[in-house]
Amino acid sequence: MLWADAELRVVNLANVREVAEVRDFLARFGLTFDETVEYTVGLYRHEQLVATGSLAGEVLRNFAVDEALQGEGLAATVVSHLMQEAARRGRYHYFVFTRPGKAHLFASLGFKEIARAEPYAALLEAGIGSIDSYCRELAQAAAALPAGPRAAVVVNCNPFTLGHKAVIAKAAQENAAVVVLVVSEDRSLFPFDVRLRLVREGLADYQNILVLPGGKYIVSAATFPGYFTRGEETVAAQTRLDATIFARYIAPALEVTVRYVGDEPYCPVTRAYNEAMAEILPQYGIAFKVMPRIAVGGTIVSASRVRELIRQDNWEEISKLVPETTYRYLVSPEAAPVIARIRSSHSRH
Repeated sequence: MLWADAELRVVNLANVREVAEVRDFLARFGLTFDETVEYTVGLYRHEQLVATGSLAGEVLRNFAVDEALQGEGLAATVVSHLMQEAARRGRYHYFVFTRPGKAHLFASLGFKEIARAEPYAALLEAGIGSIDSYCRELAQAAAALPAGPRAAVVVNCNPFTLGHKAVIAKAAQENAAVVVLVVSEDRSLFPFDVRLRLVREGLADYQNILVLPGGKYIVSAATFPGYFTRGEETVAAQTRLDATIFARYIAPALEVTVRYVGDEPYCPVTRAYNEAMAEILPQYGIAFKVMPRIAVGGTIVSASRVRELIRQDNWEEISKLVPETTYRYLVSPEAAPVIARIRSSHSRH
Protein backbone atom coordinates (compact mmCIF):
# COMPACT_ATOMS: atom_id res chain seq x y z
CA MET A 1 0.00 0.00 0.00
CA LEU A 2 1.46 3.36 -1.04
CA TRP A 3 1.03 6.71 0.70
CA ALA A 4 2.59 9.55 -1.30
CA ASP A 5 6.10 8.21 -1.89
CA ALA A 6 6.01 6.03 1.24
CA GLU A 7 4.97 2.40 1.31
CA LEU A 8 3.09 0.92 4.25
CA ARG A 9 4.10 -2.65 5.06
CA VAL A 10 3.17 -5.12 7.77
CA VAL A 11 6.28 -6.05 9.73
CA ASN A 12 6.91 -9.78 10.02
CA LEU A 13 7.33 -10.20 13.77
CA ALA A 14 8.97 -13.57 13.22
CA ASN A 15 11.68 -11.96 11.09
CA VAL A 16 14.64 -11.01 13.26
CA ARG A 17 15.98 -8.46 10.77
CA GLU A 18 12.66 -6.63 10.36
CA VAL A 19 12.06 -6.49 14.11
CA ALA A 20 15.61 -5.28 14.71
CA GLU A 21 15.04 -2.47 12.23
CA VAL A 22 11.92 -1.36 14.11
CA ARG A 23 13.70 -1.68 17.46
CA ASP A 24 16.64 0.42 16.28
CA PHE A 25 14.30 3.04 14.82
CA LEU A 26 12.37 3.35 18.10
CA ALA A 27 15.60 3.58 20.06
CA ARG A 28 16.37 6.84 18.26
CA PHE A 29 13.40 8.33 20.12
CA GLY A 30 14.23 6.78 23.48
CA LEU A 31 11.50 4.16 22.96
CA THR A 32 11.63 0.41 23.37
CA PHE A 33 10.01 -2.29 21.26
CA ASP A 34 7.63 -4.46 23.26
CA GLU A 35 7.82 -8.10 22.23
CA THR A 36 4.21 -8.68 23.30
CA VAL A 37 2.73 -6.68 20.41
CA GLU A 38 0.71 -8.72 17.97
CA TYR A 39 0.85 -6.52 14.88
CA THR A 40 3.33 -3.90 13.67
CA VAL A 41 3.42 -1.72 10.57
CA GLY A 42 6.07 0.51 9.07
CA LEU A 43 6.12 3.28 6.50
CA TYR A 44 9.14 3.00 4.23
CA ARG A 45 10.66 5.60 1.93
CA HIS A 46 13.34 4.36 -0.43
CA GLU A 47 13.53 1.18 1.67
CA GLN A 48 14.20 3.22 4.83
CA LEU A 49 11.81 2.97 7.79
CA VAL A 50 10.38 6.45 8.45
CA ALA A 51 7.38 5.70 10.70
CA THR A 52 6.05 2.79 12.72
CA GLY A 53 3.32 1.75 15.15
CA SER A 54 2.03 -1.45 16.75
CA LEU A 55 -1.13 -3.03 18.09
CA ALA A 56 -1.49 -5.01 21.33
CA GLY A 57 -5.07 -5.75 22.29
CA GLU A 58 -6.85 -2.40 22.41
CA VAL A 59 -3.58 -0.51 22.79
CA LEU A 60 -1.96 1.30 19.87
CA ARG A 61 1.67 1.69 20.80
CA ASN A 62 5.33 2.02 19.73
CA PHE A 63 4.68 5.11 17.58
CA ALA A 64 7.56 7.02 16.03
CA VAL A 65 7.98 9.22 12.95
CA ASP A 66 11.26 10.39 11.44
CA GLU A 67 11.98 13.90 12.74
CA ALA A 68 12.48 15.28 9.23
CA LEU A 69 9.02 14.06 8.17
CA GLN A 70 6.93 15.00 11.18
CA GLY A 71 3.91 17.10 10.25
CA GLU A 72 3.41 15.32 6.92
CA GLY A 73 0.60 13.07 8.14
CA LEU A 74 2.60 9.88 8.56
CA ALA A 75 1.39 9.38 12.14
CA ALA A 76 -2.22 9.71 11.01
CA THR A 77 -1.62 7.09 8.32
CA VAL A 78 -0.17 4.61 10.82
CA VAL A 79 -2.86 5.25 13.44
CA SER A 80 -5.68 4.92 10.90
CA HIS A 81 -4.29 1.63 9.61
CA LEU A 82 -3.90 0.19 13.13
CA MET A 83 -7.47 1.18 14.03
CA GLN A 84 -8.73 -0.54 10.89
CA GLU A 85 -6.76 -3.66 11.78
CA ALA A 86 -8.12 -3.62 15.32
CA ALA A 87 -11.67 -3.29 13.96
CA ARG A 88 -11.00 -6.21 11.62
CA ARG A 89 -10.18 -8.20 14.76
CA GLY A 90 -13.44 -7.14 16.42
CA ARG A 91 -12.03 -4.35 18.62
CA TYR A 92 -13.64 -0.93 18.46
CA HIS A 93 -12.13 0.82 21.45
CA TYR A 94 -8.57 2.11 21.28
CA PHE A 95 -5.95 3.46 23.67
CA VAL A 96 -2.90 5.46 22.66
CA PHE A 97 0.18 6.22 24.74
CA THR A 98 2.46 9.07 23.85
CA ARG A 99 4.72 11.63 25.41
CA PRO A 100 2.73 14.53 26.89
CA GLY A 101 4.20 16.90 24.31
CA LYS A 102 2.78 14.76 21.49
CA ALA A 103 -0.72 14.28 22.92
CA HIS A 104 -2.20 17.07 20.80
CA LEU A 105 -1.27 15.19 17.62
CA PHE A 106 -3.53 12.29 18.59
CA ALA A 107 -6.26 14.59 19.87
CA SER A 108 -6.45 15.96 16.32
CA LEU A 109 -7.15 12.39 15.16
CA GLY A 110 -10.19 12.08 17.43
CA PHE A 111 -8.57 10.74 20.58
CA LYS A 112 -9.56 12.15 23.96
CA GLU A 113 -6.91 12.54 26.63
CA ILE A 114 -7.73 10.69 29.86
CA ALA A 115 -4.73 11.56 31.99
CA ARG A 116 -1.04 12.33 31.91
CA ALA A 117 1.96 11.77 34.13
CA GLU A 118 4.38 14.59 33.43
CA PRO A 119 6.90 14.41 31.91
CA TYR A 120 6.59 10.74 31.04
CA ALA A 121 3.28 9.75 29.49
CA ALA A 122 -0.17 10.71 28.32
CA LEU A 123 -3.04 8.26 27.78
CA LEU A 124 -5.76 8.90 25.23
CA GLU A 125 -8.70 6.85 23.97
CA ALA A 126 -11.15 6.70 21.08
CA GLY A 127 -13.84 4.43 19.67
CA ILE A 128 -16.82 2.71 21.25
CA GLY A 129 -16.80 2.98 25.03
CA SER A 130 -15.00 5.43 27.27
CA ILE A 131 -13.86 6.01 30.81
CA ASP A 132 -17.05 8.00 31.34
CA SER A 133 -19.25 4.99 30.49
CA TYR A 134 -17.03 2.78 32.64
CA CYS A 135 -17.50 5.13 35.59
CA ARG A 136 -21.27 5.19 35.09
CA GLU A 137 -21.27 1.37 35.29
CA LEU A 138 -19.22 1.50 38.50
CA ALA A 139 -21.58 4.03 40.05
CA GLN A 140 -24.59 1.90 39.19
CA ALA A 141 -22.99 -1.23 40.64
CA ALA A 142 -22.18 0.58 43.92
CA ALA A 143 -25.53 2.36 44.26
CA ALA A 144 -26.95 -0.17 46.74
CA LEU A 145 -24.05 0.02 49.21
CA PRO A 146 -24.78 1.46 52.68
CA ALA A 147 -24.67 5.23 53.01
CA GLY A 148 -21.67 6.81 54.69
CA PRO A 149 -17.90 6.92 54.25
CA ARG A 150 -16.75 4.63 51.49
CA ALA A 151 -13.30 3.07 50.91
CA ALA A 152 -11.64 1.32 47.99
CA VAL A 153 -9.07 -1.46 47.85
CA VAL A 154 -7.43 -2.56 44.59
CA VAL A 155 -6.05 -6.10 44.61
CA ASN A 156 -4.58 -8.66 42.25
CA CYS A 157 -4.84 -11.65 44.64
CA ASN A 158 -2.67 -14.22 42.98
CA PRO A 159 -4.15 -15.94 45.02
CA PHE A 160 -6.37 -14.37 47.72
CA THR A 161 -4.60 -14.62 51.11
CA LEU A 162 -5.28 -13.74 54.73
CA GLY A 163 -3.09 -10.69 54.13
CA HIS A 164 -5.48 -9.36 51.50
CA LYS A 165 -8.41 -10.18 53.74
CA ALA A 166 -6.89 -8.30 56.68
CA VAL A 167 -6.51 -5.07 54.70
CA ILE A 168 -10.05 -5.30 53.36
CA ALA A 169 -11.50 -6.20 56.77
CA LYS A 170 -9.77 -3.15 58.26
CA ALA A 171 -11.33 -0.94 55.61
CA ALA A 172 -14.75 -2.53 56.22
CA GLN A 173 -14.44 -1.92 59.96
CA GLU A 174 -13.55 1.76 59.55
CA ASN A 175 -16.00 2.66 56.78
CA ALA A 176 -19.67 2.23 55.99
CA ALA A 177 -18.81 0.39 52.78
CA VAL A 178 -15.84 -0.89 50.80
CA VAL A 179 -15.45 -1.45 47.07
CA VAL A 180 -12.82 -4.07 46.22
CA LEU A 181 -11.57 -3.82 42.63
CA VAL A 182 -9.82 -6.94 41.36
CA VAL A 183 -7.23 -6.36 38.65
CA SER A 184 -8.67 -7.75 35.42
CA GLU A 185 -5.46 -7.94 33.40
CA ASP A 186 -4.96 -11.66 32.83
CA ARG A 187 -1.19 -11.88 33.21
CA SER A 188 -1.02 -13.70 36.54
CA LEU A 189 -0.53 -17.40 37.19
CA PHE A 190 -4.05 -17.58 38.59
CA PRO A 191 -6.60 -16.67 35.87
CA PHE A 192 -8.71 -13.57 36.41
CA ASP A 193 -12.00 -15.45 36.76
CA VAL A 194 -10.46 -17.59 39.53
CA ARG A 195 -8.94 -14.60 41.32
CA LEU A 196 -12.25 -12.72 41.23
CA ARG A 197 -14.18 -15.73 42.51
CA LEU A 198 -11.79 -16.42 45.36
CA VAL A 199 -12.00 -12.81 46.54
CA ARG A 200 -15.79 -12.90 46.47
CA GLU A 201 -15.93 -16.23 48.27
CA GLY A 202 -13.40 -15.13 50.87
CA LEU A 203 -15.39 -11.98 51.67
CA ALA A 204 -18.89 -13.46 51.45
CA ASP A 205 -19.56 -12.93 55.17
CA TYR A 206 -19.28 -9.14 54.88
CA GLN A 207 -22.44 -7.23 54.10
CA ASN A 208 -20.78 -3.90 53.36
CA ILE A 209 -18.22 -5.07 50.79
CA LEU A 210 -18.73 -5.04 47.02
CA VAL A 211 -16.23 -6.92 44.84
CA LEU A 212 -15.98 -5.79 41.21
CA PRO A 213 -13.70 -6.45 38.24
CA GLY A 214 -11.17 -3.65 37.91
CA GLY A 215 -11.66 -3.38 34.16
CA LYS A 216 -9.34 -1.74 31.66
CA TYR A 217 -8.64 1.45 33.63
CA ILE A 218 -6.98 -0.04 36.74
CA VAL A 219 -3.50 -1.62 36.70
CA SER A 220 -3.97 -2.73 33.11
CA ALA A 221 -2.16 -2.69 29.81
CA ALA A 222 -3.73 0.75 29.39
CA THR A 223 -2.68 2.33 32.68
CA PHE A 224 0.71 0.68 33.18
CA PRO A 225 2.57 1.62 29.96
CA GLY A 226 5.94 0.16 30.83
CA TYR A 227 6.90 -0.34 27.21
CA PHE A 228 7.98 3.15 26.27
CA THR A 229 10.07 4.30 29.20
CA ARG A 230 13.07 2.76 30.88
CA GLY A 231 14.21 2.01 34.39
CA GLU A 232 12.97 4.42 37.01
CA GLU A 233 11.05 6.39 34.37
CA THR A 234 8.96 3.31 33.64
CA VAL A 235 7.92 2.95 37.26
CA ALA A 236 7.23 6.67 37.65
CA ALA A 237 5.14 6.81 34.48
CA GLN A 238 2.96 3.79 35.16
CA THR A 239 2.36 4.39 38.85
CA ARG A 240 1.55 8.07 38.50
CA LEU A 241 -0.71 7.56 35.50
CA ASP A 242 -2.71 4.81 37.19
CA ALA A 243 -3.01 6.75 40.46
CA THR A 244 -4.19 9.86 38.60
CA ILE A 245 -6.88 7.96 36.70
CA PHE A 246 -8.13 6.43 39.93
CA ALA A 247 -8.24 9.77 41.72
CA ARG A 248 -9.76 11.78 38.88
CA TYR A 249 -12.39 9.35 37.63
CA ILE A 250 -12.86 6.14 39.59
CA ALA A 251 -12.95 7.43 43.17
CA PRO A 252 -15.61 10.07 42.42
CA ALA A 253 -17.74 7.54 40.52
CA LEU A 254 -17.66 5.18 43.51
CA GLU A 255 -17.95 8.03 46.05
CA VAL A 256 -14.75 6.77 47.62
CA THR A 257 -12.94 9.05 50.06
CA VAL A 258 -10.10 6.76 51.18
CA ARG A 259 -7.99 4.04 49.58
CA TYR A 260 -6.36 1.28 51.62
CA VAL A 261 -3.23 -0.69 50.73
CA GLY A 262 -0.92 -3.11 52.45
CA ASP A 263 2.66 -1.98 52.88
CA GLU A 264 5.15 -3.46 50.42
CA PRO A 265 8.45 -4.84 51.78
CA TYR A 266 9.32 -6.85 48.66
CA CYS A 267 8.18 -5.53 45.27
CA PRO A 268 9.82 -2.20 44.25
CA VAL A 269 7.12 -1.44 41.66
CA THR A 270 4.28 -1.89 44.16
CA ARG A 271 6.22 0.17 46.68
CA ALA A 272 6.62 2.96 44.10
CA TYR A 273 2.90 2.69 43.30
CA ASN A 274 2.10 3.24 46.98
CA GLU A 275 4.40 6.25 47.02
CA ALA A 276 2.71 7.71 43.94
CA MET A 277 -0.73 7.28 45.51
CA ALA A 278 0.45 8.86 48.76
CA GLU A 279 1.41 11.93 46.76
CA ILE A 280 -1.43 12.11 44.22
CA LEU A 281 -4.60 10.94 45.99
CA PRO A 282 -4.62 13.69 48.68
CA GLN A 283 -4.47 16.28 45.88
CA TYR A 284 -7.94 15.06 44.90
CA GLY A 285 -9.28 14.91 48.47
CA ILE A 286 -8.79 11.16 48.85
CA ALA A 287 -7.14 9.84 52.00
CA PHE A 288 -4.49 7.14 51.69
CA LYS A 289 -3.98 4.51 54.38
CA VAL A 290 -1.20 1.95 54.50
CA MET A 291 -1.72 -1.09 56.69
CA PRO A 292 1.24 -3.19 57.91
CA ARG A 293 1.36 -6.71 56.47
CA ILE A 294 0.21 -9.40 58.85
CA ALA A 295 2.60 -12.22 59.72
CA VAL A 296 2.08 -15.87 60.61
CA GLY A 297 4.83 -17.58 62.56
CA GLY A 298 7.12 -14.63 61.93
CA THR A 299 6.64 -14.80 58.14
CA ILE A 300 4.83 -11.98 56.31
CA VAL A 301 1.75 -13.26 54.50
CA SER A 302 1.96 -12.71 50.76
CA ALA A 303 0.66 -14.31 47.58
CA SER A 304 4.22 -14.81 46.37
CA ARG A 305 4.95 -16.79 49.54
CA VAL A 306 1.91 -18.98 48.88
CA ARG A 307 3.07 -19.66 45.34
CA GLU A 308 6.54 -20.57 46.59
CA LEU A 309 5.02 -22.98 49.11
CA ILE A 310 3.02 -24.55 46.29
CA ARG A 311 6.32 -25.19 44.48
CA GLN A 312 7.58 -26.79 47.69
CA ASP A 313 4.39 -28.84 48.07
CA ASN A 314 4.05 -27.49 51.63
CA TRP A 315 0.29 -27.59 52.07
CA GLU A 316 0.38 -27.40 55.84
CA GLU A 317 2.02 -23.97 55.69
CA ILE A 318 -0.24 -22.84 52.86
CA SER A 319 -3.31 -23.58 54.98
CA LYS A 320 -2.06 -21.05 57.55
CA LEU A 321 -1.77 -18.22 55.01
CA VAL A 322 -5.02 -18.38 53.05
CA PRO A 323 -8.76 -18.35 53.84
CA GLU A 324 -10.49 -21.73 53.89
CA THR A 325 -12.21 -20.88 50.59
CA THR A 326 -8.87 -20.33 48.85
CA TYR A 327 -7.38 -23.50 50.34
CA ARG A 328 -10.38 -25.55 49.25
CA TYR A 329 -9.86 -24.36 45.68
CA LEU A 330 -6.11 -24.99 45.75
CA VAL A 331 -6.53 -28.66 46.67
CA SER A 332 -9.40 -29.24 44.25
CA PRO A 333 -9.08 -30.98 40.86
CA GLU A 334 -10.12 -27.70 39.23
CA ALA A 335 -6.89 -26.06 40.39
CA ALA A 336 -4.61 -28.79 39.02
CA PRO A 337 -3.67 -26.92 35.80
CA VAL A 338 -2.89 -23.75 37.77
CA ILE A 339 -0.80 -25.67 40.31
CA ALA A 340 1.14 -27.30 37.46
CA ARG A 341 1.75 -23.90 35.86
CA ILE A 342 3.04 -22.46 39.15
CA ARG A 343 5.40 -25.39 39.69
CA SER A 344 6.88 -24.97 36.22
CA SER A 345 7.20 -21.17 36.47
CA HIS A 346 9.51 -18.81 38.30
CA SER A 347 7.37 -15.78 37.56
CA ARG A 348 6.84 -13.30 40.40
CA HIS A 349 3.26 -12.88 39.15
